[in-house]
Amino acid sequence: MTPTMIGWQVATPAPAAARPLRRAVVPVPEPAVGQVRLRVAACGVCRTDLHLAEGDLPPRRPGTIPGHEVVGYVDALGDDVDGAAIGDRLGIAWLRETDGACGYCRRGAENLCPASRYTGWDADGGYAEYAVVRADYAYQLPAGYSDGELAPLLCAGIVGFRALRRAELPPGGRLGIYGFGASAHLAAQVALAEGARVHVMTRSEAARRLALSLGASSASGAYEAPPEPLDAAVLFAPVGDLVPVALRALDRGGTLSIAGIHLSDVPVLNYQQHLFQERSVRSTTANTRADGHEFLEIAGRHRLAVTITPYPLDRADDALVDLAADRVNGAAVLFPSD
Repeated sequence: MTPTMIGWQVATPAPAAARPLRRAVVPVPEPAVGQVRLRVAACGVCRTDLHLAEGDLPPRRPGTIPGHEVVGYVDALGDDVDGAAIGDRLGIAWLRETDGACGYCRRGAENLCPASRYTGWDADGGYAEYAVVRADYAYQLPAGYSDGELAPLLCAGIVGFRALRRAELPPGGRLGIYGFGASAHLAAQVALAEGARVHVMTRSEAARRLALSLGASSASGAYEAPPEPLDAAVLFAPVGDLVPVALRALDRGGTLSIAGIHLSDVPVLNYQQHLFQERSVRSTTANTRADGHEFLEIAGRHRLAVTITPYPLDRADDALVDLAADRVNGAAVLFPSD
């Protein structure tokens, strides 16, 4: 008899309140050549999962199991696997495969590979009891963190880190962060560890308190001006209306980096007001494995405070509803149900 497991699938995309996830009994995946199978110990709930469930990110296959911040323990190996063994604690992230041969891959920009594939979008992810991934796309994880603390590092952490680097924050610079959820609260700590002054703009009072507790110099409303001009800013909130707000807050030569895979429409920009004096806007597209390894190495050296809100796997749909309603402080994380 084929072994089965519980997994949550995106049935018909719809607003989170309409419960677009469907709890299903599905076969336990078998690792293919070069793959490992993980018994899932924790899986972060990312805003990208919400975009997929609600249809902002069109599904690429029917009945996909979301979840791309997966921490688990290897319980099966496919043929020709190097660098992993039964019992290892590994992580599965958003980027799961590229062709390795295109011009983007050859120049180190595998996140732009036209043949790239993604966990929880092109293949089943971690809202389940087991998940598989190619061994060369799995991450070794730093010690000193619980399974739940590690989960948000695998997307919120890695992609937030890339967005921070895309902002080209100078040493000791002044950084603005717009939105302060799972990704932002990790990127802020990296910037603080590297000597930046951080100003947070977010609508959530709880998030403002968290920002100040982590060392931010100020925390105010999402549309308020920071107390000083910014050398760089990162927009984590998927709100296009904040793009001109953040650009106005930049000092001369400043850069706004937009994180995330989805953004609502951006209002018309005024060249003199928003872009002149060499202000710039940059998008962030996923991450490379090099980004992931660098970020996780930093996380191993600087113990990051990871704020999580736990949910049992049986309540994955509730976690998405709470995320959509901004009721999650830090990162929502799913754990195996008892």
